[in-house]
Amino acid sequence: MTIKEFFKDDRYAVFSGVELLEVEPGRAKAKMEIRPMHLNAGNVVQGGAIFTLADLAFAAAVNAYGNLAMSIETSIRYFKGVGEGTLFAEARAVHVHKKLATFEVRITNEKDELISLFTATAFRKDVPLNFD
Repeated sequence: MTIKEFFKDDRYAVFSGVELLEVEPGRAKAKMEIRPMHLNAGNVVQGGAIFTLADLAFAAAVNAYGNLAMSIETSIRYFKGVGEGTLFAEARAVHVHKKLATFEVRITNEKDELISLFTATAFRKDVPLNFD
């Protein structure tokens, strides 16, 4: 099984319309085409939808090292509201250690404008994922 196949089982992200584009240890990119279901009452993308996009990119990048990793802390900041188009999340490792890994995820629109910034730390378990 590949890491992309593994994350096809992330049912909430799939239901939310998040698609994993690229993944390698320490880096991943995902996208979400904005649909009416993503909008809040103010007609901008609801914060939870942006969080889900960022969280999947982070999860893919940290788990791509080959051991199961679970988030233990996250933070998200929103800079610009958006109500249409496509959002992209690009996760990059900031620091990776045997047990803890910290990542930054930039969420941008198709114009490469910064929409949100997500940071997260994961606990890396001694559970191999056995990717191809």
